[in-house]
Amino acid sequence: MIAKAKAISHGINDIRYITGESQHKKHPEKIYRVLDNLLPSEPDTMGIWNSMQLTLSQYQPIKNSIIRIELSPSPEHTQFYDIKDWQKLWHDFAEEFDKQVITGKDGKVRSCQTNLANSKYTVWLHTESKGEVPHLHAAVCRLDENGNINNDHNIHLRAQRAAERVAKKRGWTTAAQIRNRNIPQVNRDCMEVLKTMPSWSWEEYKNTLALKGYIIHEREDTKGVLHGYALVKGNTKYKASELGVGRNLTISKLSTTWKKLHHQPTTTIRNNITPTVQQAAEHKAAPIDYTQYRTDRSDMIPYALTHEGKEHRFYIPEKVLDYFNDEFDYRFVTNSQELTDMAMAIFVGLLETPNVTTGGGGGGSQSTLPWRDKDEDDLQWAHRCARAASRSLGKKQKTGLKR
Repeated sequence: MIAKAKAISHGINDIRYITGESQHKKHPEKIYRVLDNLLPSEPDTMGIWNSMQLTLSQYQPIKNSIIRIELSPSPEHTQFYDIKDWQKLWHDFAEEFDKQVITGKDGKVRSCQTNLANSKYTVWLHTESKGEVPHLHAAVCRLDENGNINNDHNIHLRAQRAAERVAKKRGWTTAAQIRNRNIPQVNRDCMEVLKTMPSWSWEEYKNTLALKGYIIHEREDTKGVLHGYALVKGNTKYKASELGVGRNLTISKLSTTWKKLHHQPTTTIRNNITPTVQQAAEHKAAPIDYTQYRTDRSDMIPYALTHEGKEHRFYIPEKVLDYFNDEFDYRFVTNSQELTDMAMAIFVGLLETPNVTTGGGGGGSQSTLPWRDKDEDDLQWAHRCARAASRSLGKKQKTGLKR
């Protein structure tokens, strides 16, 4: 579920838009009133605006007098919703929205709790968008009924966190999970483009990604020099610094990454097999079927994960799951479940191993070969899988509130 929030000055235009009275709305018949808070009984646009203005006029003048909020759950989660269900979803979101106290890195409060519960607002359901994906629009008065300002500092972050918390409580896929789940595919798309390019060219790289459905945002300095970029697909943005391995897809390293992909080794070929491939074949462990329970192992426990929209169930050594749970402790790592799922998918062979270090603890060479060494035990292999997942998704530590 995705949520956006912003304090705006053009409140009347926004209310016209969300109520369907704007001339830009082609299908107002597909817009429905969900609920009003502290407003007269089902007022029209001017009635809503005038009621909010009455509250605003009683206290200090404020420029950005309306908070605009959009709440977009995944359509599969709301396909059987009626108006009461939408009302419950909004109330849950507003409650989580109001709960938050946002602090800075120094521990000082940057944004105190808001009070939507005691503020005038109107909420409407839109089903007229492309694909007819239902979503909520709300207009909230910046001043509550006691004249207190609903703080808008980092209000976008407040909305995102509220949506994530509601989604987790309901067992829905969160926006962060969707993003982390998609990153491996974005990495593959970028590497495939680089592999197909006969020579290095930023324009060709950018244009080929655009053909794959990505929007490229370039970041230039005042002199027009390109310093970074980001990819956007759907509602999700991926910074180049967050992609690839070792920042190898950033603008400063792209040409080097292309050269490595097109490097022609000078090693002698024996029996049509390069030494690297021959070594892999010699050391590769026989595949293990983790989909079946092994009667010869009493330590096997079930584990389920979702990959490409399909649920998979495996039986894995209990000590492996214990290791992943310790390595990605949910108390300290915000994306612990995503990291555990990816590490587990690599461990059982559901995903290819992305750049797992094959050397010892002091470093060593890297390999993109998706194989487990025949001399590795379960924990050694699990360790490499965890490192590969961390490199691919990034291990995001929780900061917590400082006192």
